[in-house]
Amino acid sequence: MATLALAGTTAAIMQTLVTPLIAELPKILHTSASNATWVITVTLLVGAVCVPVTGRLGDLLGKRRMLLACAVPLVAGSVVCALASSIIPMIVGRGLQGVGMGMVPLGIALLRDVVAQEKLSSSIALVSASMGIGGGLGLPIAAAVAEYANWRVLFWASAVLALGIGVLIWLTIPDVPAAAKGERFDYPGAVGLGIGLVSLLLAVSKGADWGWGSATTLGLFAAALVVLLAWGVWEVRTRQPIIDLRTTARPRVLLTNIASIFVGFGMYAALLIVPQLLQFPAETGYGLGQSMLAAGLWMAPGGIMMMVVSPFGGKLSNARGPKFTLICGVLVLAVGYGACLLLMGHAWGLMIAVMIINSGVGLAYGAMPALIMGSVPLTETASANAFNTLMRSLGTSVGSAVIGVVLAQLTISAGGYTLTSENGFRVGLAIGAGVALLSAVIAATIPSARRDRAAVQETAPASAGPVPVDA
Repeated sequence: MATLALAGTTAAIMQTLVTPLIAELPKILHTSASNATWVITVTLLVGAVCVPVTGRLGDLLGKRRMLLACAVPLVAGSVVCALASSIIPMIVGRGLQGVGMGMVPLGIALLRDVVAQEKLSSSIALVSASMGIGGGLGLPIAAAVAEYANWRVLFWASAVLALGIGVLIWLTIPDVPAAAKGERFDYPGAVGLGIGLVSLLLAVSKGADWGWGSATTLGLFAAALVVLLAWGVWEVRTRQPIIDLRTTARPRVLLTNIASIFVGFGMYAALLIVPQLLQFPAETGYGLGQSMLAAGLWMAPGGIMMMVVSPFGGKLSNARGPKFTLICGVLVLAVGYGACLLLMGHAWGLMIAVMIINSGVGLAYGAMPALIMGSVPLTETASANAFNTLMRSLGTSVGSAVIGVVLAQLTISAGGYTLTSENGFRVGLAIGAGVALLSAVIAATIPSARRDRAAVQETAPASAGPVPVDA
């Protein structure tokens, strides 16, 4: 369990690794600012495409094998980035790091095979929350290294960390037989899903730069709609799809995935707003004038809180069910945004608010995979969790775009510069609170496990035995 949690944390750290370098990337890589943003965007795109593919391959080939396979591009990508001196190799390396994002859903799915039932909820909660833990802790660590050492140290250190994870997986993770061994891989489905996701996420993540009404952005949205509709028709008709849409259409799974989108939105809104509030000049009257490193350190306790809260979320799920835990988590998330609105004038206040927000995210992130795994057959555990992880990523992408538009529209002029106004930050925080409350309403409508029990048993293979369903 510790190895799987550390693997998820490592994969998440790769996402925030370059955040402290954003302003310096054009100079470091001898490129324009718009080209430098691809260093972040490519990891998101590759991760979105590879997560469902590695999840399905985990069901077909074995989850331990695919965990080891994910460690390889993490190491290789880190080395390529460490050696890069221009934009192209850096983008290639960051794309390879994106392939490793499949570690989290694979690890969660593996827990169902190797962990005792009484420890399953707490184990799922910890490994699922590792994505947020890595993001919370990775930012201050990366900021410290970037400020006091050469930027290449970040990538050499990540290469060593990924290599260590691969060794731990090899030594400690048991080789469980593949649940869907003998089934074929859905190549057309994988290609169609990849094209549709890239078109959608590219339009969402780059729409602000290209213009939301530009031909490129609208064309990508249109392409995503057409391709994903065609992909859905194919997945329903093929016998062994990469993602079984009949399973994902069950109310318990469908509503959990919809809630995941809003939880991802809610988590990322704070990650965009709070660091800016901390680092904005104090002369604005609402900025706190903190350095990049200090801002990361003020936010670090939030990542620690996610780690602390996750085991309690597992116990709560055992006692009251993961649906109850999910509702509690998103309500705590909304409370955190309320605290942020009240305490945004103080660094310690923002630290407390982020601790509350991340506590809610930790509870929610731990509950969602438990809801999913209690509603799908054993042969689809990894692919179903991968799809849920994809929904969270979609939420963070949409959240980034929406909050980015809000912060860009509500501005003031100060010292010849255009800065986001205090009202802009408040509107962004209010949107985060509203999204959290909306996800609570969605979570409340998730049906009880008993309604899906018969459907799960019908699709489970006879040799697999009964599928565990949560209370």
